[in-house]
Amino acid sequence: AWGMKEWYDSKFTEVAALDEESKDIKHKAAQVGDENFLILGSDSRVGAPKGAGIGTEETVKGARSDTIMIAHLPKERDRAVLVSFPRDLEITRPECHRWNYKTGEYSDEVVPETPQVKLNTAYAEGGPRCVIKWVQKMTGMRMTRFVGIDFAGFKEMVDAVGGVQVKVDTPIVDSILGTVVDKPGLVTLTGDQALSFVRARHVEGDPTSDYGRIKRQQQFIAALLTKTMSRDVLLDPDKLTSFVNAFADATFGDNIGVDQLLELAQSLKGLDTDSVVFLTVPTTGYANERGNEVLLEDRAQELFSAIIHNEPIPGVDTGEDASHDTSGDDSSTDQGGTSPEGQ
Repeated sequence: AWGMKEWYDSKFTEVAALDEESKDIKHKAAQVGDENFLILGSDSRVGAPKGAGIGTEETVKGARSDTIMIAHLPKERDRAVLVSFPRDLEITRPECHRWNYKTGEYSDEVVPETPQVKLNTAYAEGGPRCVIKWVQKMTGMRMTRFVGIDFAGFKEMVDAVGGVQVKVDTPIVDSILGTVVDKPGLVTLTGDQALSFVRARHVEGDPTSDYGRIKRQQQFIAALLTKTMSRDVLLDPDKLTSFVNAFADATFGDNIGVDQLLELAQSLKGLDTDSVVFLTVPTTGYANERGNEVLLEDRAQELFSAIIHNEPIPGVDTGEDASHDTSGDDSSTDQGGTSPEGQ
């Protein structure tokens, strides 16, 4: 078993990202024993074949973070909190070293601090290290694990485990991608469907494009992790090996391996629905004159302070109106959303 674990771990691509000694980390004593995964979905198209539905390197230049999410497990492991950030959130991008997404390496060139830019440019310019630098400064949280997923290999991960089951309330029809899910209820997504499910930004009935997509991404990532912990996968060597191979091909990370991924998956699977909380960082809910989402900084600080100290989360555990001054569709909080799969 140990040899198999070493083989799995050796397949993960290591990329420098973490800075656990950063001066931006607050209340360090309160965070001892916590695990904070920064999960980043990259929309670089390196190696993506034509007709894959995600564009190619020729049609979509560079690499930008399409998904940015913190998965927090407190030391007590009595809840899990997943916080997503709109990719169009307006930030002051910190000074960072230039990142080459093709090689996964940083250069000596310094990209200066730049105000009033979109969050996803942090990854494009400075890679995961720049994203984590901004995240830690804004949240005060210590990121302990980093995992990046490239959409070019996303479909294979899903197909390797025989699809992933999610529950949808209405059909999902996107004006660009077409019909993703044709009827409400429980549906097992194929790799092609899953890719469209997490990338759809122009869905009929979505009041705002980014927040509906964030909810689907949160729901799907939780469902995928739950599926990997199911007996159907863990007790099937061929299926498990296929998933690990596909996952390793599509991911890169820092301080991440089989044990850490299984702990996150097991925590999501083992907690009851009310103890797994999905959030979107508080924003005004509408774009400013630069087309960027605007962070509600005071509310964000309240949120991350509650997470750090494992206290009731404003708007969720306290019964407050979580949708006030956010996107207007109650997108700042959403409990549950994990798949029933893997029971």
